[in-house]
Amino acid sequence: MSGYFLHHLIRFGRTLRAAGVPITPGQMMALVRALEWIPMGDREAFYHAARCTLICRREDLEVFDRIFNWFWRNPLMGGQLPPGLLSTAPGPIRRRENRPRPAEVGHPPSPESRSENPEAPPVVLADRAMTYSPSEILRRKQFERFSEEEIQLARRLMARLRWQIQERETRRLRPGPKGEHLDLRRTARRSLRHYGEWVRLLWRTRKRKPRPLVVLCDISGSMERYARMLLHFLHALSHTRRHVETFVFGTRLTRITRCLHHRDLDQALQEVSRTVVDWSGGTRIGECMHAFNRDWARRVLGRGAVVMIISDGWDRGDIDLLRQEMERLQKSCYRLIWLNPLLGIPGYQPLTRGMQAALPYIDDFLPVHNLASLEQLAAHLERLPSRRSARRSGLARSIELVGSEEGLPLG
Repeated sequence: MSGYFLHHLIRFGRTLRAAGVPITPGQMMALVRALEWIPMGDREAFYHAARCTLICRREDLEVFDRIFNWFWRNPLMGGQLPPGLLSTAPGPIRRRENRPRPAEVGHPPSPESRSENPEAPPVVLADRAMTYSPSEILRRKQFERFSEEEIQLARRLMARLRWQIQERETRRLRPGPKGEHLDLRRTARRSLRHYGEWVRLLWRTRKRKPRPLVVLCDISGSMERYARMLLHFLHALSHTRRHVETFVFGTRLTRITRCLHHRDLDQALQEVSRTVVDWSGGTRIGECMHAFNRDWARRVLGRGAVVMIISDGWDRGDIDLLRQEMERLQKSCYRLIWLNPLLGIPGYQPLTRGMQAALPYIDDFLPVHNLASLEQLAAHLERLPSRRSARRSGLARSIELVGSEEGLPLG
């Protein structure tokens, strides 16, 4: 069913409600399901389907017939009933007044205000009974199944996410109400108010600063169906946090941090397409991790950085090299998180060579296949411990997080 026809169908239901015919959202959904078995050009079958699903009382049949014949001559004219449409019916058909509901915006004018100003325009009531919110549906829908309109809506939803990573404690100290270090200078200065008596002890506590975030995203051929939405996610992430370094890799490693600084998403994606030359190609994760550790690790992994690798784990390079570079990367960062879009598929098991080699060095193994998984990722980053904990096996992590879609606690 096309979106235009569905829009006209909703307007038809609103027109019936304006005429006093009681129609519920369940009846409209029943009509939509019934139209899946009816040819689009069969007007008579459509008439009987609408009459059987929308009309429950005998006194509403004649009103339905008149409005059906008038509305479907030109659906664009629907919504405002023409004068005399219901009054010319052969019989005592009276239009019932619709009482405003809590979901309606505004209130109908009082009889006194109508008599004082008879030429005042009628108050338009926004009836939300026949509307719906698609955001809940998109939260569970996988990225590769998004339509063009759903991609635009998902972009706005991702821009609303707030990424608050657990802050780190620095070596610098600042005044605080409590702490581990006594502030002798301020305490001695304060004692001068009390003739040298140390009436109150003042303390210093450690400063806290946000952790840098480093993202390495796989853009090989196996990740092509997820690449577009993941780039939207990386663009939104770059404009939500200040310290974000972004890289993409396939057969080579490319830094796209400056490309994503453009506020306009289309301009940012055009800049990325001109910079990256290995789109939808092969995958050499080990070689790309080696290039990152050699050229960029000392620049971007300081101050307790969190590293996120987005990949499905398909690798055609040297597995021993991948194992060595993953071990080196884990030791260089505060937290190593692997995001796999295939982890959200029921029954998935990390059996590829690349995943088997990387799992022992991963701290958190999480899915990234829909908006709900991004929300879970944001909540997980916010709950990271303030201090670096003992390294745990990535395989044990994956076993704990297999049921994350059913609401089990993360990490």
